[in-house]
Amino acid sequence: MQLRLISWFFITLNLMEYIGTQHASRVRRQGRMHPNVSQGCQGGCATCSDYNGCLSCKPRLFFVLERIGMKQIGVCLSSCPSGYFGTRYPEINKCTKCKADCDTCFTKNFCTKCKSGFYLHNGKCLENCPEGLEPNNHTMECTSIVHCEASEWSPWSSCTKKGKTCGFKRGNETRVREIVQHPSAQGNPCPATSENRKCIVQRKRCQKEGKGKKNRDEKGKRPNKEENRETRQENKGRESRRQNREQRENKNKMQPKKRKAQDKQQNPVPISTVH
Repeated sequence: MQLRLISWFFITLNLMEYIGTQHASRVRRQGRMHPNVSQGCQGGCATCSDYNGCLSCKPRLFFVLERIGMKQIGVCLSSCPSGYFGTRYPEINKCTKCKADCDTCFTKNFCTKCKSGFYLHNGKCLENCPEGLEPNNHTMECTSIVHCEASEWSPWSSCTKKGKTCGFKRGNETRVREIVQHPSAQGNPCPATSENRKCIVQRKRCQKEGKGKKNRDEKGKRPNKEENRETRQENKGRESRRQNREQRENKNKMQPKKRKAQDKQQNPVPISTVH
């Protein structure tokens, strides 16, 4: 039993020595690759180099290489820049560049916005849209073609001629409809929204404008029964007063003539005698 415990002790000791040796060799390799590795880095870097910038990032930050001339510098960002998509790994979070025709992407094979000259369709950037779709230059996407749609025709209008509905036998009538869906660039154009056709009606005379207006005015001014009764009584009283006034005036005119006649009768002119 003691011999077994002693053997396990030596096996454990040798294993620890082997792990320590591997760790020291890895550190030496890192030291040879990055002789200027520093632990006191700025800008979100966990480790960095004076020549290569960030070598690793702090948790939840993304590592991306930025090209400055012929040199690439590692930086750590909270989100990937335009033209890159982020991928999280247990060891490091990395930003990977999108395809050349893609401006922004979700993965390497799924684009969310295309560069100029390309149209987005199902995560891909295309120079020409598939059949049945048309390019939308506003959104830079391939969209469905929309055809024009019109409503039902309205009933035919009254038969008219030169804007009148009387004084003729043959005229024209019209019906209309509205556009309910305007077409897209490659959609079917809209049809006509009005139609005319000839019509025949029974000829009827047109009322004269003055007479018709006078009749309309009289109808508009027609009083009710009570107002008519009051008006008649007022007119009757006015007429009676006028007749009385005329009688008085005639009587006053006749009185001087009567007085002259009476004076002549009472005072006759004496007849002169010739001697």
